[in-house]
Amino acid sequence: MAIQFSGLASGMDTGSIIDQLMNLERIPITRLEGDKTWMNNRLSAFTELDTKLKSFLDSIDTLGDEDTLQQRSVKLSEEEHLSASVSSEALAGTSYAVEVVSLAQAQKSVTAGGFAAKDSNTFGTGTLNVTVDGTSHAIEITSENNSLEGIMQAINDADIGISTGIINVGGESTTPYRLLLSGDSVGKSFSVDATGLTGGTDDLGAVEDETGTVNPPVTKAAQAHIRVDTIDIYSDSNTVKEAIPGVTLDLLKAETDTTTQLSVDLDKSAIKENIESFAKGYNQVISFITGQSVINGEGGGLLSGDSGVNSIKRHLQSMLTSLFENSGTLTTLSQLGFETQQDGTLVVNDETLSQAVEENLGSVVSLLSGEGEKKGLAEQFSDYLESMTSSTTGMLSGRKQSINSNVKRIDSRIEIMEMRLEQRQKTLEAQFSAMETLVSGMNAQSSFLTQQMANISSITNRSNN
Repeated sequence: MAIQFSGLASGMDTGSIIDQLMNLERIPITRLEGDKTWMNNRLSAFTELDTKLKSFLDSIDTLGDEDTLQQRSVKLSEEEHLSASVSSEALAGTSYAVEVVSLAQAQKSVTAGGFAAKDSNTFGTGTLNVTVDGTSHAIEITSENNSLEGIMQAINDADIGISTGIINVGGESTTPYRLLLSGDSVGKSFSVDATGLTGGTDDLGAVEDETGTVNPPVTKAAQAHIRVDTIDIYSDSNTVKEAIPGVTLDLLKAETDTTTQLSVDLDKSAIKENIESFAKGYNQVISFITGQSVINGEGGGLLSGDSGVNSIKRHLQSMLTSLFENSGTLTTLSQLGFETQQDGTLVVNDETLSQAVEENLGSVVSLLSGEGEKKGLAEQFSDYLESMTSSTTGMLSGRKQSINSNVKRIDSRIEIMEMRLEQRQKTLEAQFSAMETLVSGMNAQSSFLTQQMANISSITNRSNN
């Protein structure tokens, strides 16, 4: 771009004059850009409100669940022999004495003889008979898989309830490799007969016969055995689910004549926390709407005047005070200790909530989770919040579409105006340039005339002398 020196003829700073004129011309664009910024900020506020509505929805996800509202807690006198978990079916206020007599274990067996290699095809071929819980399974061994690894894989592929692996006993042995077989579940017994394999230099041998005297197992299959209040209970697993109503026991260590005291109670603190989370989620939504509707305590906030946002606030407040008729004594959320403050938020009266949970838990459950086909208040709130946060029909979806459309229209207007301003600037520059040329010409004529007048004056003076 060529360097331009403005105002050389006229003495005016024409470049500055053009810039100031263009700044005046740009005022409408500046206003449009301000409108665009405001709309984008407004969309961000709508997006944040949508996030808080979803968070509120998540916080009450289990509020209407009967099991959650009737949570039980379990306490053990010691945790060395067992652990326990509890469901709402457990009987609150009960205790049990649990003795772990023996743990459940799966059978494990290992071949008596060792082998020099695990990948050499040194075994015979034919039929390997594996008996699992009295059922015989014939596994074919061919010249392609008659190695220790091949036999291991053939048994695993048969999927008959036992798993195999290869161990290395190490030491000075020249035949360190052995086949280890394990039952897939407790109580499952098995034996392996390799007499059907002929040829080869290695013999797998028999892994436990019917009497258990040939190569007996490392561990025999056995059920778990516990005593609950002197009642003997057996299980095929170390996880025992029906020995105590609603309680699942995980057995850790067996020790006879040692009991663990287990007690079940109502988990009132967890129930209260679940209910209090409702107030927290509600307050976040209400506080945000209120804060976005004002600036410095006055009107004119980003969401001020939006009928949809105001409708959400009014609807939530209305649902908060709505009645839910049921067979219990509690019909409103206020009876659970919810108290509305002057700013619209909630506080929970702990004494009122504790009394409701202590004395009317069944009615608390009916109020929140519903009764029969009638939806409880928790589900009613969830349904409304789901409709407001729907990705297709929710509040944000409509606002986003409208705002993006307006922003796009503003961008188009700005683009057109920028093109017009660019042409306007070129016109001004041409006009001022023409003016400078004209002034320069006039200055030249003025200088010429001045010089001519000076010459005439000089001639006249010489004549008079």
